[in-house]
Amino acid sequence: MAIQVSVCGPRDCTDDDRRHAREVGRLLAERGAVVICGGYTGVMAEVAAGAKAAGGTVVGVLSRADREGAGPDLTIAIATGVGEARNSIIVNSGDAVIVIGGSWGTLSELALAKRRGGVPVVQLGGWRVVGPDGDLVPGVDYADTPAEALAQTGLWA
Repeated sequence: MAIQVSVCGPRDCTDDDRRHAREVGRLLAERGAVVICGGYTGVMAEVAAGAKAAGGTVVGVLSRADREGAGPDLTIAIATGVGEARNSIIVNSGDAVIVIGGSWGTLSELALAKRRGGVPVVQLGGWRVVGPDGDLVPGVDYADTPAEALAQTGLWA
């Protein structure tokens, strides 16, 4: 079975997030990984475009009950009709979770991935989660580049 990596990020993202997502998609496809994402715009569209351009497979887990608005670079679009609850499906489908950028929805995916446990969670750009003491919350690895994010998953050691 192929390695599956969930990539999460906001639909309204920065130019850096777009570049990072496209590169993450390309790098994952080159390693033969299946990309799991939310399937719409922003980070989701960029990771799909990067993976598709490199010949990869991209599964979009859609919030809607139909495929309206799904990204054109998806290989497979799964219409769930479950709204934001699809975030749990996305993070539970990956052998690792890479979070690019930050938004409230993206933060929920990060939290669900950590709550799930047992898989690496890597944050590339975006928000940093700190505890009451002001220190970074343990268990999330932080990366500065797409290549570093993939390395920190430990899936290709």
